[in-house]
Amino acid sequence: MNDQHSPGRRDFTYTDEHGIEISAYAWLPDPERQPEPVGAVQISHGIGEHALRYDSFARFLARAGLAVYANDHRGHGETGRRQHDGDLALLGKLGPGGLRAAEGVIRQLTGIIRSEHPGLRVAQFGHSWGSLMTQRILNDAPRQWDAVVLSGSAYRTPRFMESGNLNAMWADADGANGFEWLSRDPETAAAFIADPLCFEANVLKLFGVSDGLRLFGTPGAGLAVDVPLLIVSGSDDPLSRADGLRRLADAYRARGVRDVALKVYPGARHELLNETNREAVYTDLATWLLEHLE
Repeated sequence: MNDQHSPGRRDFTYTDEHGIEISAYAWLPDPERQPEPVGAVQISHGIGEHALRYDSFARFLARAGLAVYANDHRGHGETGRRQHDGDLALLGKLGPGGLRAAEGVIRQLTGIIRSEHPGLRVAQFGHSWGSLMTQRILNDAPRQWDAVVLSGSAYRTPRFMESGNLNAMWADADGANGFEWLSRDPETAAAFIADPLCFEANVLKLFGVSDGLRLFGTPGAGLAVDVPLLIVSGSDDPLSRADGLRRLADAYRARGVRDVALKVYPGARHELLNETNREAVYTDLATWLLEHLE
């Protein structure tokens, strides 16, 4: 594992089972204020973006006393830049092993966190595609994490998860740029468009039909009933259709998970961490994480 340091953040790499070098990042509490973190949070980003878009949120959590880790998934961010020899037109292509290998990268990072912070409870914060992979991993490894937050997620069935044009609701808006679905804050879309490591995602084109279909599924049997789960979303997030998130929460409860909470922010869109009410969202999430990790 290779490390670099930058103020407030440690950048490092690790190698996955296919020999691909994965870019990752860690944000730790100020040791002068808090010598040891009280818990750890792993962030898994969405398709078409990268981990450093979560820098502000990660710093907020670190100031609250949490160790925060994130990686650039297969084909994304600096992992994707390196993986595809600098050809940014290939961003989003997952490479050998496909979706399962991308999930393996997430599980590897959890192992790194636990080795660096033995004894700490670890929460997973999965956003969008990251939340869909989180749901899949939980079905296979119910105790991968000690607490889970699903952000911008969906009940993974064709009826309740949108697989078409996510910007359809705003397509006729004056000056529409195609990314209004991300947030009510126009600066979010502008920053996304200007970021060379962000791109519009066509899941079937990037992942192929087999991996695209693997994103569908529901909570399985054998889940850890004592691992708490928080589902957060904006009421205008187009990824989730109808009452899909309520159904998702109910599906986890039906599988025996005892602590399942659903919080929907009125008027907010897909990226709660970049919404106009982001300060309240940060505080709500930090509060829940601290309550379930300490």
